[in-house]
Amino acid sequence: MSSLVAEDHDPLRPQERHAHLYTELLRTVRELGLLKRRRGYYFVRIGLVLTAFAAVWVGVGLLGNSWLQLLMAGAFALVLTQVAFLSHDSAHRQIFDSAHWNDWTARLLAGGLVGISAAWWRSKHSRHHGAPNQLGKDPDLDIGVIAFTPEQAGRRKGFQAWLTGRQGWLFFPLLTLEGLSLYVASLQHLFRRGASTVERIEAAIVLSRIAGYLTVLLLVLPIGKAGAFLGLQLAIFGICLGGSFAPNHKGMPLVPKTLRLDFLRRQVLMSRNIRGGVFTDFAMGGLNYQIEHHLFPSMPRPTLRKVQPIVREYCELHGVKYTEVGLFTSYRIVVDYLNNVGLRARDPFQCPLMGQFRA
Repeated sequence: MSSLVAEDHDPLRPQERHAHLYTELLRTVRELGLLKRRRGYYFVRIGLVLTAFAAVWVGVGLLGNSWLQLLMAGAFALVLTQVAFLSHDSAHRQIFDSAHWNDWTARLLAGGLVGISAAWWRSKHSRHHGAPNQLGKDPDLDIGVIAFTPEQAGRRKGFQAWLTGRQGWLFFPLLTLEGLSLYVASLQHLFRRGASTVERIEAAIVLSRIAGYLTVLLLVLPIGKAGAFLGLQLAIFGICLGGSFAPNHKGMPLVPKTLRLDFLRRQVLMSRNIRGGVFTDFAMGGLNYQIEHHLFPSMPRPTLRKVQPIVREYCELHGVKYTEVGLFTSYRIVVDYLNNVGLRARDPFQCPLMGQFRA
């Protein structure tokens, strides 16, 4: 880490010096070979996920008309969560050197297996990475059902206001609807006016997957059990995905639309890592290393654990707050923050940390 130590007499202006910090970190990470692709890891993981996907449907066929199919619905939701994580990695171009191969792998995994548009996800997720927790720029702050600022809460009336006052406690029940929300938003994106040729191809893939899924369910199960299977699968899928993404930024500082931050601080100060071991890495798809993922979006998932000590030491060296908590602590923070939005009589941007970086 000696190469990361700042000079005692730095002639650069503050903004230049801040930009210089990330450049130095990136150079060190690149020199250590931590940005190299891990194709073997991903080939094995994709193979295992495809095997699990097929095994679920073999199980569905063997069980036939039985309420035990609800166990298969839960298993299918867990498998789809892992597929979604792989699609996310491919969309970030972590698997192949070729952008073309990464993009189509993401499309086939997301569209062909999960039934969600990779194009819609990439557009939304790229904007999030470019401005995490920044008002008017981060689409994850404009969900609609949940209010993230006192201003959003203050505009709500009637039932919406009642919901906002309890949204923290209702957060996990609301996550059961996240899976359905993803499908609706995905289809709206693909069938909007002006969709590209590639998006039309993707639309065909997504519709084929959804139609095939529903057809198989109705062939194997009566409509009541098929509906129960579908509803449970969507609910567990939403909880698994939402429970993996929510702890990473919710309850961290919100950034005014006009505030300018250098890249290192923009990504580190607004992100939260989740402490844990191999099980946490698996259950959250590597998103528990959110700080490292935001600093190096194309870094392969298994490398994030290796780069974490370097990033943490570098942040401590340069006085950049590095946040890492346990999983249940992160959920408590999220619930507390959401419950108190609209009730705290303070500007969420009025804190010593944000005061340093106002435009």
